[in-house]
Amino acid sequence: MARRLPPLNALRAFEAAARHLSFTRAAEELNVTQAAISHQVKALEEQLGLPLFRRLNRALVLTDEAQALFPVVRRALDDLAEALERLYSRNAAGALTVSVLPSFAVKWLVPRMSLFQDQHPGIDLRITAADRLVDFVRDSVDVAVRFGAGDWPGLRADFVVAEHVTPVCAPALAARLRVPDDLASMTLLHEEMAPIPRFPVWETWLRAAGAKGVNHDKGPRFSHTHIMLQAAIDGHGVALAQMLFAADDIAEGRLVAPFALKLPTGYAYYVVCLAAAADRPKIRAFREWVIAGAKGAQGACIAT
Repeated sequence: MARRLPPLNALRAFEAAARHLSFTRAAEELNVTQAAISHQVKALEEQLGLPLFRRLNRALVLTDEAQALFPVVRRALDDLAEALERLYSRNAAGALTVSVLPSFAVKWLVPRMSLFQDQHPGIDLRITAADRLVDFVRDSVDVAVRFGAGDWPGLRADFVVAEHVTPVCAPALAARLRVPDDLASMTLLHEEMAPIPRFPVWETWLRAAGAKGVNHDKGPRFSHTHIMLQAAIDGHGVALAQMLFAADDIAEGRLVAPFALKLPTGYAYYVVCLAAAADRPKIRAFREWVIAGAKGAQGACIAT
């Protein structure tokens, strides 16, 4: 059988007014107007079919019925508040399911997992890597890191860092590269990503660099950036790489960026989640950590 319950706002207004024996103080506590409290109480009285307050000169007195109802409502609201507090507390810890691109997982997130765990020992990351856009509800994903223009309807997208591309290669190959024209003697490595409008490819970079005599179409192709970068580390050629993914390998000497030209892609990385979930403690902690990390050493490398 369906419960016949008054609106929660009416019960809250009654409980506060009964506790303070004042509509004015109840309104201050609930951050509403005195008229709003009076309206809610009146609506509750009409639904119950009986008066709850006797309004005397400069005084408010509970009726016999209200005196019986008040402790029940107060206990129920206290129980609800306690249950919600426990829920909020659990939401600050436990598992956090994060959806990312495979290359973001391999080249950026996984190497830094221990840093996140040190700062947030109560949160266990569950990383799911996929090229497709996830459905947050259907796929039970809490938060994602996406690459694009930041325009995903119905979702909150927080800017992390803009992305640039530049050639990278193993140190032995870099020693043979003085000017962009020298790439004519090198094997060019390509990533076969899904088409992104105006995303710079080898042809774009070579044209911007003024390179002559370089065949931009030849060379092996790879499904993901992290596989292409591993081929570059192993000396198989020169990759046109996203700087976020190449930054650690450059910093540790596995790769070299032989040319100063870094082309902006026109796109960026974003931390994305359902708007209603954006302020949950676990999601906020992850978002702030990713943004701070990308704007640290790696962000500086991208921006140069």
